[in-house]
Amino acid sequence: MSESPPIQNVLVTGATGFVGRSVVGELLSRGLTPVCLVRSSEKLFNQHRQVDPQRLVAVTGNVGNESALRRAAELSQAAIHLVGIILARPLRGQTFQRVHVAGTRNVVNAVREACISRYVHTSALGTRPDGVSAYHKTKWAAEEYVRGSGLDWTIFRPSVIHGHDGEFMQLMKRFMCGLVPPVVPYFGSGAARLQPVSVKDVAYCFVQALFEPEAVGKVIPLGGPRTYSWIEFYNACRTLMPGAKRWKPLVSQPVFVGKAIATLSGPAMGLAEMILPRLGLFRFDAGQVQMSQEDSVCDHTIAEKLFNMKMRDFERELEVYAGRIR
Repeated sequence: MSESPPIQNVLVTGATGFVGRSVVGELLSRGLTPVCLVRSSEKLFNQHRQVDPQRLVAVTGNVGNESALRRAAELSQAAIHLVGIILARPLRGQTFQRVHVAGTRNVVNAVREACISRYVHTSALGTRPDGVSAYHKTKWAAEEYVRGSGLDWTIFRPSVIHGHDGEFMQLMKRFMCGLVPPVVPYFGSGAARLQPVSVKDVAYCFVQALFEPEAVGKVIPLGGPRTYSWIEFYNACRTLMPGAKRWKPLVSQPVFVGKAIATLSGPAMGLAEMILPRLGLFRFDAGQVQMSQEDSVCDHTIAEKLFNMKMRDFERELEVYAGRIR
């Protein structure tokens, strides 16, 4: 392969999403130009109002739009693919197969056609061919396409990503501070472990990987410096969030009950969400119930050593941003 040109313009899919906003900010802080594949350029520029619009490139489209992907790739020297879903929404045309597998295939093909070699891909801890959910199985299929692409790829597998403007922490605020539901629910024993990682650290690693030769061809796990059981995590949120209803009990819901509720309520909740989008925070599927019974942990020092950095502590970060969660 011939020597690649210096990286200045970086294609970012999912640029207006939770992780995408931070990745775009990280690129801008380094003097790089994000080439953003977005459904709404207005939304992108509103998210970065403090930035000279000339420093952002917006290409209207999505990962199903191959011509838009080609246009964005032709303007770039590297790519960071962030698009993914945790819940299928067929009424919006969002299925795991379409977003994770077909979407990744379209992005990789566009990158190859544009003669871009450096590619960073977002996956998740727990991804494997025999995963317990369609989420993990389709993430694995996407990884396999990346591994066979011939690109200089890096795959990241984060644990739960947290930050004040992410849906996960918004849901935690509603659990802890709202009157509905009247309890804080969890599935099964609540003993499965997670390792919340700051969106700032995720964005730093994704961008730094573009310039780290040792990251090429590696699958890198990302997690914060501390692990929590779900019960411990809920208690930390309840302690640190202003306005938390500390009288609300933590209540276990049997796994089979959670799966049944997810399956039976899915169609109705899908329709209701079209009218009241905020209801989407409370939606879940049977796969998520089952995934909550697995550990989502890793050796966080792998990324720390590779990128010469330290992961932020979840509770210290939450103390800083808890009051900003919407």
